Amino acid sequence: MKGTEDMETGAAEHGKLELIAVKSFKPYDEMYKVIDFLNKNLKEKKVVFGLTKDTEKGTMTIFIYET
Repeated sequence: MKGTEDMETGAAEHGKLELIAVKSFKPYDEMYKVIDFLNKNLKEKKVVFGLTKDTEKGTMTIFIYET
């Protein structure tokens, strides 16, 4: 990943995106629908949501960025 990261504060710079929160949890098959819903409805609020799935650890991680 490009940029610097400070996991204690939850802040990171990725180009023009600033990471403001990260949370991992047990996998939920339809979480991508929640992320899509949030991205479509909150884009005017200048936030973007991302989601990753780690099959080795059995977790999903949601990322919230400020644009």
